[in-house]
Amino acid sequence: MKYLTATFHLHSDDLSSDMSDTAFDLLAYLGGEAGFETFEREGEVLKGYVQEELFDKDLLSTLLSDFPLPGVTVSYSMEQSEYKDWNEEWESEGFEPIEVGGRCIIHDTKHAVEHAEGMIDVVIDARMAFGTGTHSTTQMMVAQLLSDDLQGKRVLDCGCGTGILSIVASKAGASEVVAYDIDEWSVENTRHNASLNQVTNIVVLCGARNVLTHVSGVFDHVIANINRNILLQDMGAMREVMSASGRLTISGFYESDTTILMEEATRLGLKLQSKMSLGDWVSLSFCS
Repeated sequence: MKYLTATFHLHSDDLSSDMSDTAFDLLAYLGGEAGFETFEREGEVLKGYVQEELFDKDLLSTLLSDFPLPGVTVSYSMEQSEYKDWNEEWESEGFEPIEVGGRCIIHDTKHAVEHAEGMIDVVIDARMAFGTGTHSTTQMMVAQLLSDDLQGKRVLDCGCGTGILSIVASKAGASEVVAYDIDEWSVENTRHNASLNQVTNIVVLCGARNVLTHVSGVFDHVIANINRNILLQDMGAMREVMSASGRLTISGFYESDTTILMEEATRLGLKLQSKMSLGDWVSLSFCS
């Protein structure tokens, strides 16, 4: 999968620090509309990352031409992301251990950890794929998973990244986990991390929501930590494979996105069960 990196610059005669923060928040929101998955602020510029095939250049140009902050304009440049260098950065840096709710500890292969007896121990070898536990959305998804009784349940992980949520589900008692991701690298990383954690009940598939047409049966818990646009596109397919008493838990979006996602869930006959927030990020859980 090829990614593009956009470098956004703000232009204004009078841009205070507070206004700059607001402008970057708005810019990230608009970028999400055009397909961007994640953003990283570097001083006075914002870098955005988007799958090449999902980038809607015309829509981005339209949105930026009428930027919703008076006196502020935006320019940007695009370049191919350096796949090899990005991968090497992930592997060399690692991440500090993360504890979630006193029930789960997530760490990489470079950090030795001590934890209380009975805690779920998840080791992640992060090789470019999203999902180390450091991001707010991942932590909320783990917490939501652990709030459910997964013993003997069948779980579907949509957009599995490193496989962290699949592994947590398995170690929390799920009888079977089916995971899929459109990124071949993520598929291999999930398989690698499942092996690293000695988890054997995870089936990993490569593809988008179309892979669900080749999966038999329904799922007790469907999880998806992906961006808002893909959630809106795929929620119907996720709903179709939920059991009669199933649960859908989603994250990967901002507070400002909750209304449209809840409207789509309601249209599909789902009822809000719980909501979590961490910073500007949100996780929603629905039941049938």
